[in-house]
Amino acid sequence: MSVEPYGADEESAAVLRTVGRVIKMCRERAGMTQAGLGTAIRYSEEQVSSVERGRRAPTESFLEAADRVLEAGGLLSGLKKEVQKARFPKKVRDLAKLEAEAVEICAYDNSVINGLLQTEEYLRAVFGSRRPAFSEEEVDRLVTARLARQEIIGSKQTDLSFSFVHDEAALRRRVGGRMVLRRQLERLLEIGQKRNVEIQVLPLDREDNAGLGGPFHLLRLKEGATVAHNEVQRTSRLISERKEIQILELRYGVIRAQALPPRESLAFVEKVLGET
Repeated sequence: MSVEPYGADEESAAVLRTVGRVIKMCRERAGMTQAGLGTAIRYSEEQVSSVERGRRAPTESFLEAADRVLEAGGLLSGLKKEVQKARFPKKVRDLAKLEAEAVEICAYDNSVINGLLQTEEYLRAVFGSRRPAFSEEEVDRLVTARLARQEIIGSKQTDLSFSFVHDEAALRRRVGGRMVLRRQLERLLEIGQKRNVEIQVLPLDREDNAGLGGPFHLLRLKEGATVAHNEVQRTSRLISERKEIQILELRYGVIRAQALPPRESLAFVEKVLGET
């Protein structure tokens, strides 16, 4: 099942258009121009115009400042939660819902570090490498969405387990440059100490690699079902067909067996860090 490409999310667009109209109504009621509001809240007239037209998601600071300046009585600052959700692409929202229902999340990655483990610098470099290029606004939106999804690893849930297997190539690819990669590897070592997280590395010198077909995620849900997700070349798929799930579960089991055990894997990450 394919989902919409980044940015093509009518549900989010409708929310932002509604928020923009509310801001415009409050501004006009206060007898203030777009330029005047921009000056008062330290944003440009173009930024205020983009927000009012629903073309740009207002930040929390924008909403708080506008609420104060326009004396909206909490009407605008109260829209922060809706705007925050609208900043996330629909496929990210859907995936986050599934992750919230999971008891185990398993992932194999062979090109870059898994998104749930990426530092902000690293993921900005990942999104920044896309061609045709994302706009700065799109990059900010995607970064915010990815960081929000990462909260699931930092939560205190004890009934959620994570298993990540990375091809060695993902550890050595200098996404964002040497220092960005070094901080990313340090992040892996830090998260790898969590009791509910296992990080494994599949070395390049392995003759067998069951993951040559590409990256994928498995999410085992509380209700007992398992779904899979993969994303390649602008195509994002959620997979629920039992036969396909069985194949991917078998494949992931083989990949884990081919990879180094978790303790040896962390030592391997330390080795790569020392060489970077």
